[in-house]
Amino acid sequence: MSKEEQIILGKVGAVYGIKGWLKIHSFTDETEAILDYFPWSLKLGNKTQAVEITDWRKHNKGLIVKVAGIDDRDEAQAFVGSEILTNEAALPELSKDDFYWRDLIGMSVVTNKGYDLGVVSDMMETGANDVLVVKANLNDGFSKKERLIPYLFEQVVESVSLENKQICVDWDPGF
Repeated sequence: MSKEEQIILGKVGAVYGIKGWLKIHSFTDETEAILDYFPWSLKLGNKTQAVEITDWRKHNKGLIVKVAGIDDRDEAQAFVGSEILTNEAALPELSKDDFYWRDLIGMSVVTNKGYDLGVVSDMMETGANDVLVVKANLNDGFSKKERLIPYLFEQVVESVSLENKQICVDWDPGF
């Protein structure tokens, strides 16, 4: 893999069967979407190895994959617990109003009246909409430690600036 940013797509679970198949835990919205992003590297500790997936199948609610050159259970066992990585370039381009969660985490959040609410520390999926988890500043005037702000574009979120790493929201700081 090149030196560009690597994205974690999922994790290797357990070994499956005796011929070296691996169970995969996908972090993509749809489990099978992990198979849309190649090439893969498997990272365990400080060791990263590029791998080629030669076959895959659905298994229960997950997936199992066959990695080229791994033909028995013992060889496969060495990869259990590995993170599945791909290059950032493997991700599709988004429209101008769409963002990957990883792009939003770390951005500052300010109200449309200029109040600094803090920094996005995480994102949550609620089913109805995504939610920004905003860690408040230490000197927050409303004594908030954290705010949960719905990520509703044009209703709550007025703008997102990747260049300035800032999200502007229509939100009451006391809430």
